[in-house]
Amino acid sequence: MLRVGVMTLFFYYICTSSVFAVDKKDIPEYKQTGAELYITSSEVFDEIQSEGNKILFLDVRTRSEIAFVGMPTAADANVPYMFMAEPMTWNDDWGSFEMIGNPNFLNAVKQRLEEKGLTQDDKIFLMCRSGARSASAVDLLTKAGFTNVYSVVDGYEGDTAKNGKRILNGWKNSDLPWSYTLDKNKMYQDKIDSEKVMLCKSKCQ
Repeated sequence: MLRVGVMTLFFYYICTSSVFAVDKKDIPEYKQTGAELYITSSEVFDEIQSEGNKILFLDVRTRSEIAFVGMPTAADANVPYMFMAEPMTWNDDWGSFEMIGNPNFLNAVKQRLEEKGLTQDDKIFLMCRSGARSASAVDLLTKAGFTNVYSVVDGYEGDTAKNGKRILNGWKNSDLPWSYTLDKNKMYQDKIDSEKVMLCKSKCQ
């Protein structure tokens, strides 16, 4: 009888909890967040299918990435965490061009939450290219009082293989729905205020 009771409680926990398969020990340090809430792109898709009205799913890549590489059709909106610096400036340490923070990121996220009838305590999934910018964005929102923000650890394009190509994981490599055709209502259209932006001090993956 006791065994039956224990098994019942176990299956109740499995069915009612929102525990995802990502283990912190498997996540590179640069992708880790203070909140320690992680999810894969495949898990995001499953969650959206089952309770999408209770979740805000944001693509936090730049508008250029969205335009040229496409966007998940399941995403609620694009709210860039960073922009490419203008004029374009090469960073030797990064081996790429400088990026600048989006000074309106926090307010834009709050606006998208309000539009969907959600609060800062509801689930928010953030996706970038491969899980680094989204981790930084999660930390920013967590510090601002958001309590349930997840970083999509494999991102839209996924991690790089030994040959330098992004073919290992990620939204696109998982054959999840995406499109080059963009929905204007999901796009980020605020102008950059150059007086408020700050240069990013760490390399964006």
